[in-house]
Amino acid sequence: MRVPFTKMHGLGNDFVVLDAREGLPLAIDEVKARALADRRTGIGCDQLIVIEPSQRADLRMRIFNHDGGEVEACGNATRAVGLLLGKAATIETLGGDLAVSPDGAGVSVDMGEPRFEWHQIPLAYAMDTLTMPVGWDGLESPVAVNVGNPHAIFFVDDCQVVELDRLGPEIEHDPLFPARVNVNVAAIESRTRIALRVWERGVGETRACGTGACATAVGAMRRGLVERSVTVAMTGGELRIEWGDDNRITMTGPAAISFTGSFESADFGG
Repeated sequence: MRVPFTKMHGLGNDFVVLDAREGLPLAIDEVKARALADRRTGIGCDQLIVIEPSQRADLRMRIFNHDGGEVEACGNATRAVGLLLGKAATIETLGGDLAVSPDGAGVSVDMGEPRFEWHQIPLAYAMDTLTMPVGWDGLESPVAVNVGNPHAIFFVDDCQVVELDRLGPEIEHDPLFPARVNVNVAAIESRTRIALRVWERGVGETRACGTGACATAVGAMRRGLVERSVTVAMTGGELRIEWGDDNRITMTGPAAISFTGSFESADFGG
């Protein structure tokens, strides 16, 4: 039996989206997600997204990273699903419920409230998450923020010169982060603009990361480096991040459909 899919991206962070709201002849697990995400022998993507029915929201979104691991949230994927729906909706994720609203500027997502306590990141032991007393080969004193996914943000003079392909996996797998961590390196360009690169756990460096943009913006705001509304510029493009007085984060940016297709479920263990 053939399984339809939609290939999408948000600023170059790409997804294979499977709509399982009316059933799917393929049970998705770590092995199958990794096979579908493989860029040589599968369809290829940073994340595999599975849309399912939800008992408390309009739908449920499951997110599998390129390595097959299931994660809590993905801001770019949430915008992509919002584009597919074409209307305002509430989406259930492992990281909490997210509200999406397509508009002329792309898709806006209410990403909820950021979490800062050490056990909410989570970290292996208690420490100050605004200026963490740790460092890795020149990357020092990060901010830790959880916006559905755990992020460690390092503010540097020039994020483009950081050896993220070397330091990213080292920090991601450090025992300090029991759930692993997304590694962000950011440069403050002005009070309203941040340049950002992100090493995503289980994926590697991506062209854009929605939760990373949110976490970085909030981390910079907590340190008083920027205003409460900023543009975050990544390799794939820009996102607008606002942290409201109600403590909720709004992310706005584009998403796009690349193509649609189908695959034989038996080829992936269906």
